[in-house]
Amino acid sequence: MLTNALSRFAALSARLAAAPQLSCAVFLIAACASASLVFSCATPFAAFAVFAAAVLPLRSALATIVAVWLVNQVIGFGLLGFPHDLNTVLWGLALGIAAAAATVAAAVLFQRLSQIGRSAIYPLALIASFAAYELCLAAATPVLGGADGFGANVVGQLAFLNAVWLAGLVAVAEAARRLNGFARVQAVR
Repeated sequence: MLTNALSRFAALSARLAAAPQLSCAVFLIAACASASLVFSCATPFAAFAVFAAAVLPLRSALATIVAVWLVNQVIGFGLLGFPHDLNTVLWGLALGIAAAAATVAAAVLFQRLSQIGRSAIYPLALIASFAAYELCLAAATPVLGGADGFGANVVGQLAFLNAVWLAGLVAVAEAARRLNGFARVQAVR
């Protein structure tokens, strides 16, 4: 029974490994759905951007982040009852632009610092990604309002939330990678 389940897991993992953009998108969309339902307006887009930039080329990472952002918006407007007014829609667009900027910032770091190793780049990429994300959102406040959401305590809590989410994403991905190797060994037996 366990060997059969491990064999099926290995087969599914092999198919997902053959399509890294799809597996990354599915993983991040699932993470985004849970984050959006739990944290509503505090979805950790910087963490999602760093993870996507770490495992995908820039174009694929951006496509994945756009899909993640769309899921967040559907949940917000469809399930969580975000107001259907122009200001809220524009804030949603600002979130999408900020998430894309965060992805580019992280991708640049992963590309330029590749010689020091991925695990050493994650914290640096998160700092750059979070800064790009928050700066984009702050730039929208003169037009859209909401400058009170950029106090040190709020930004600090969001930075911590993104760090925890990134650590969790990396840990789950690493565990899945190791389990996939274990499942392949078990399936061969």
